[in-house]
Amino acid sequence: MEVELMKVIAINGSPRKDKNTATLLNKALEGAASQGAETELIHLYDLNYKGCVSCFACKMKNGKSYGKCAFKDDLTPILEKASNADAIILGSPIYFNTISGAMKSFLERFMFPYSMYAPGYPSLFGRKMPTGAIYSMNVTNEQMKNLEYEQGLKFVEEYTSRLFGSFESLIVNDTYQFNDYSKYVVTVFDEKKKAKVRKEQFPIDCQSAFDMGVRFVKQANL
Repeated sequence: MEVELMKVIAINGSPRKDKNTATLLNKALEGAASQGAETELIHLYDLNYKGCVSCFACKMKNGKSYGKCAFKDDLTPILEKASNADAIILGSPIYFNTISGAMKSFLERFMFPYSMYAPGYPSLFGRKMPTGAIYSMNVTNEQMKNLEYEQGLKFVEEYTSRLFGSFESLIVNDTYQFNDYSKYVVTVFDEKKKAKVRKEQFPIDCQSAFDMGVRFVKQANL
C-alpha cells in the first residue's frame, strides 16, 4: 500500500525568485522535507490573476461554488492545491507597511470563501492546518515597532488563525536589498551595516525558517 506524503506548500508573494523572501521560504521547505514531507514553492508573480471580484458565488445557498472561489484564472489551480495542502507557509516582503499586492489578492481569493457569513464568522475549511507567514522588510525591528507595522499585519494572523486553526509568523528585519548599493539612490541605508546584518543575522533567520518547516510537519502529524 502506497503511503501518501504530507504536502507543504510555500507561497511567494515577492516578485523576486532568488532574494530574501524566496530564500527564507526555501529554507522552510527544506525543514519540512527533512521530516519527509513533499514540498512545493509557488511564485505568485508568475501568475495572471485578480483579487476577489465580489461575485459572492462562494456564499450562494446551494450553489455549486459554495465555500470555494468560482472565478477562473491562473490562480484557480493554485487555490485547489492550497485547499488540499497539509500546511501552508506564506512569504511576503513588506510594501507600505503591509504585504505585497500579489499576496493580498491571493489571500482574498483563498480565505474569503471559507469565512462564513454567520455569527462569529465560523470557518468552512473543515479541518485544522498549520499556517504561517514569513515577512521580510528593510526596516529594523525598532523602526517596525515605531511605525506599527505589526498592527497592519494583524489581519493575516487573525483570519488565518480563525479559518485554519493556527498561525505563526517569522519577521526578518533590516534585509539586504541590493547586490550593489552604489547603483541606486538609497542614502537612507548604511550599506556596511546592512552587509553586517546579512552576514550575521540572516543565517539565523534562515535557521528559524527551517525550524518552522520542521514544526509544521510535526504539528500536522498530531
